Amino acid sequence: QMRLVESGGGSVQAGGSLRLSCAASGFTSRGACMAWFRQAPGKTREGVAGIDNTGRSSYADSVKGRFTVSQDVAANTWYLQMEDLRPEDTAMYSCTAAPDRQRWCTVVAGTLRTPYNIWGRGAQVTVSS
Repeated sequence: QMRLVESGGGSVQAGGSLRLSCAASGFTSRGACMAWFRQAPGKTREGVAGIDNTGRSSYADSVKGRFTVSQDVAANTWYLQMEDLRPEDTAMYSCTAAPDRQRWCTVVAGTLRTPYNIWGRGAQVTVSS
């Protein structure tokens, strides 16, 4: 069974840092597109950062220079390092990946597009001022 499990969420003060992890099981992360999305209460879900199947990363303008997405193939895990956090970064963060490498996928400005992807359950990030 293919799964994604996030961890590392929490509460920090503005200016602080957090690192989220997205552990994959049931498929290999090597060559798979993935992205981090977030959704704040009352707002639509938005793409934050992602890595495409060539290993290229991309980011939403709102997090450029502050967030870094990375991958550890051996650990079958992706990460989102978040620095200089702001109250407006408060949201539920979820990772999504396209596990079927036979299908197309793109990641542009941190948003994943593909005909088939799976989701983790999310990790809450809360930033206080």
